[in-house]
Amino acid sequence: MGEFVDLTRSARSGRLQALVAALAVAALLAVPTTSTSVVAPSPASGESARFVVRTSSGALAAVGDRVASLGGTVDRELRGLGAAIVTMPTGAVDKLRRSAGVLGVTPDARLELQGARYDANTDAGSMYNVAQVTGAKRMWGAGATGKGVDVALIDSGVAPVVGLDAPGKVVNGPDLSFESQSSATRYVDTFGHGTFMAGIIAANEGSFSSSTTYTGMAPESRVISLKVADAQGRTDVSQVIAAIDWVVQHRKDPGLNIRVLNLSFGTPSLQSYVLDPLAYAAEVAWLKGVVVVVSAGNDGTGTGKLLNPAQDPFVLAVGAEDSRGTPSISDDTIPDFSTRGDGTRNPDLVAPGASLQGLRVPGSYADVTFGSTAAFEDRFFKGSGTSQAAAVVSGAAALLLDQRPWLSPDQVKALLTQTARTLPAANQQAQGNGLVDVWAAGQAPAPLAVQTFLRSTGTGSLDAARGSARLVLDGVPLTGEKDIFGKPYSTVTRAVAEATETSWSGGAWNGSSWAGSSWAGSSWAGSSWATGSWG
Repeated sequence: MGEFVDLTRSARSGRLQALVAALAVAALLAVPTTSTSVVAPSPASGESARFVVRTSSGALAAVGDRVASLGGTVDRELRGLGAAIVTMPTGAVDKLRRSAGVLGVTPDARLELQGARYDANTDAGSMYNVAQVTGAKRMWGAGATGKGVDVALIDSGVAPVVGLDAPGKVVNGPDLSFESQSSATRYVDTFGHGTFMAGIIAANEGSFSSSTTYTGMAPESRVISLKVADAQGRTDVSQVIAAIDWVVQHRKDPGLNIRVLNLSFGTPSLQSYVLDPLAYAAEVAWLKGVVVVVSAGNDGTGTGKLLNPAQDPFVLAVGAEDSRGTPSISDDTIPDFSTRGDGTRNPDLVAPGASLQGLRVPGSYADVTFGSTAAFEDRFFKGSGTSQAAAVVSGAAALLLDQRPWLSPDQVKALLTQTARTLPAANQQAQGNGLVDVWAAGQAPAPLAVQTFLRSTGTGSLDAARGSARLVLDGVPLTGEKDIFGKPYSTVTRAVAEATETSWSGGAWNGSSWAGSSWAGSSWAGSSWATGSWG
């Protein structure tokens, strides 16, 4: 076990203990929300009201039965989200929250969709106000805008929408997704998640101070996009590890300066971070000088454990904060969906993650599925999740590294956690060190911080790293110690290659050609995927 040692402010550092536990599920897709600032009133305990109930995988029917047993009714099932809208006595809501398979219960607010009347000044989830509450605006005024800092985004790609369409704003790394074999989908964000994250991090329309333009946290930083997810958000641990390895090996290539890595997703790993190969890959990136920012997870109080690789105590694990629509942080809470931690490994800090304004990708999966309620002003989208919160912190890290390029990842983490603002009305464990305040971090002296946790070996099981998050082809799940090509995967061999930055050889990784317009060897969709040899 280790701890974060601040050699100049040891009294403030606290203890960051290592995690030895499985992780909680977190979907790559953030929870879409309607574009509204209306808050549902709290009914008296004897009344009935409508609620949105989120459930764990496969538990929707059982939860419906539980609702009925508590005197409620299921008004509508949202099977694609594993959720339902129910009407039930408010006095029974706490019992429902504690029921098996229930991940969260929140009031179903009446909506006032924001069309032409949308005003970023009055929307607490607008990036205009997020930049204000996190201190980013003050950093811009002091000259730190993220200029010269590259933020690697491993996600579903980035679309060239307004705010991200300036020449050189987004640089495409290799497309490692299942859509890379077609020129029509290669690099393109067909899912809609990656563009949302990229906008939060680095969108720039030319005017930082105006509420009529959309501006990311670090507007003059650059996004290095590595696409790993397809139009349904499907990806495998082996693809993500390959992407992280690419970031490490190419972080200092001519013309590149990758200092931050955003991972707004995770898996429910079945092993300790000390063994997990995905946690190991993220940790290698950290130790090589890249600040790795990871979403804590969207399963709320379901299991309490952070997703993978947020379980690794070296990286920055980010939970979500809900401003409740007010400018003051005195009433801020942690939304039900934000993973709380297990009391040992908790979120390091939180950032705005409830009903955030993001950039819309017309025709993407998220847009087609949720656009009728979450899209507004033609070009924006509302979404909630620790994905968004992680993107906010990635932008904050880029601002600090613009201000002081010599900072190490440990120092960036120490500055952000030690200057975070405590939320008096929020659960202490769920908020970690509190709400990110990059201005305060930028004014604080850099500590001589060194993290001394037990390091990962990465020699555990690739299959255990997947947990229950598995790809399925023709009804056959991808299982075992093999990558998406069906190639045997030795975590011991991979760990050595990652540590020595030799994991990639040209466009080849783990014996297959992953980069370029074609994949050599067995196709991911070939016969090896459709046989029983997987299981």
